[in-house]
Amino acid sequence: QVQLVESGGGLVQAGGSLRLSCAASGSGLRVGPMGWYRQAPGKQRDLVATITSGGSTNYADSVKGRFTISRDNAKNTVYLQMSSLKPEDTAVYYCNALNWGWNYWGQGTQVTVSS
Repeated sequence: QVQLVESGGGLVQAGGSLRLSCAASGSGLRVGPMGWYRQAPGKQRDLVATITSGGSTNYADSVKGRFTISRDNAKNTVYLQMSSLKPEDTAVYYCNALNWGWNYWGQGTQVTVSS
């Protein structure tokens, strides 16, 4: 069993920055790709960014140039540095990880951007 624990969400003004963290824990970890998704009220959960264990990244067009995903493989932790935040970035952000082919989700952390 794998647990993903997210932290770093909160309230920020437009133009500000936040850093999200997500740590994977459990026995026999072999974490593959990790990523961040977000879900705004009344909307579907959408991809924000993903990163492979080798460091290859992929971003949604809406966050390119503003968000940066990174990871520390030794700590099984993924980060999302968010800059130039906009009100439309407001959502619950979920961490995702593949471990031995099984898909895991974190509990979500709220990010609210005020205008």
